[in-house]
Amino acid sequence: MKTTYYEDDDILVIRLSDKPIAREVSQGWYTHISYAEDGTAVEIVMLDAKARGALPVEVEHGHAA
Repeated sequence: MKTTYYEDDDILVIRLSDKPIAREVSQGWYTHISYAEDGTAVEIVMLDAKARGALPVEVEHGHAA
């Protein structure tokens, strides 16, 4: 997984896999999900990410038992 934030445009891109994108579906004005041919999610794009509260991302570090 790779996350990229484009600060000038306030766009957050979360790449979930390296599979090629076969189709994209809008989940509303601000969120778009791209899918591979097999139906798995490949990429999530969030417009106005910081303005809508998606950033800053909180990272929790757990420890294995």
